[in-house]
Amino acid sequence: MRAPMTLLWLSLLTATAAGETAPACWMPGDLAYHKGDERVQKVAARIAPPQRMLAAYSPTAQRGVIRRVKLTGDKKLVALTFDLCEQPSEISGYQGGIVDFLRENRIKATFFMGGKWMLSHRERTQQLMSDPLFEVANHTWEHRNLRVVPGQALVDEIKNAQVAYEQVREELKAKQCTGPRGNTLAHEQAPQRLSLLRFPYGACSAAALDEAAHQGLLPIQWDVSSGDPTFVQSARAIQHQVLTNIQPGSIVLFHANGRGWHTEGALPGIVAALKARGYEFATVSELLAAGEPVVAATCYDSRPGDTDRPRHPLPVATSPFGFGWLWHGVASRAATPAHTR
Repeated sequence: MRAPMTLLWLSLLTATAAGETAPACWMPGDLAYHKGDERVQKVAARIAPPQRMLAAYSPTAQRGVIRRVKLTGDKKLVALTFDLCEQPSEISGYQGGIVDFLRENRIKATFFMGGKWMLSHRERTQQLMSDPLFEVANHTWEHRNLRVVPGQALVDEIKNAQVAYEQVREELKAKQCTGPRGNTLAHEQAPQRLSLLRFPYGACSAAALDEAAHQGLLPIQWDVSSGDPTFVQSARAIQHQVLTNIQPGSIVLFHANGRGWHTEGALPGIVAALKARGYEFATVSELLAAGEPVVAATCYDSRPGDTDRPRHPLPVATSPFGFGWLWHGVASRAATPAHTR
């Protein structure tokens, strides 16, 4: 017994020493918002997924999608989540002002990242995955509608996001540098694999749910959507939408990929109001650990069937800054403009 304990202590001491002597991965200016990062670029942007073996994992039981968490007692926790998705023919953005606000105010959050987005934003992905304030999760490879994608394409859409994450983490490990907080080597703060999944557009099929479970991923949806991908949804409207519908255990949907049009302006008011109500902020995994997940049999936005469409969503120009979506879901329970994921 003494020998294993000695080895454990030696490994911990070695890791601590490595963290204390390793250089920082990024200076504060590197972590901060850079003007123009938020722009969505409509360019020839095809990226191939890395060719590598996935880290070992075990399948999970398929039980539907988690919309929120039922908390016990008088706990008032909420999970703010931000999607970082990217289509096949674009390079989407990174809204660093949102991340700066979360860091400055020590607000925990979960980022659902597309695999292609991770590869086109490697440095930002590494910054997020190595920050203990944040949690990172799978948002599929190229943000396709998995309600209608079949067969191997469905398998690859989920798997390739995992592959991309593990590739970017390996590149971070090779740097042997410390992350945004503390003396820990950056890659040690990042999990070896992603364990949570969000389906694009809030849409899925029975086959998609089965495949997520087969790949060891827990599907996470939301019970409150901010409506921020709609350009006409103002910061004030986003605040109203979120604060009207939120409750203890809620999972709130935002975007930070250049299509959360007025999210940065809305967040300070939302956070201040929630703090005044006694809320605390948690990652999705922390929220799940604090209560009982509320599970739906299938995916939807605010009511069953509202994301079931006979066609793929198609991009259309809805603002001078980028693209919106041809069809939209219904914005939670409040009477606000329609929106999509």
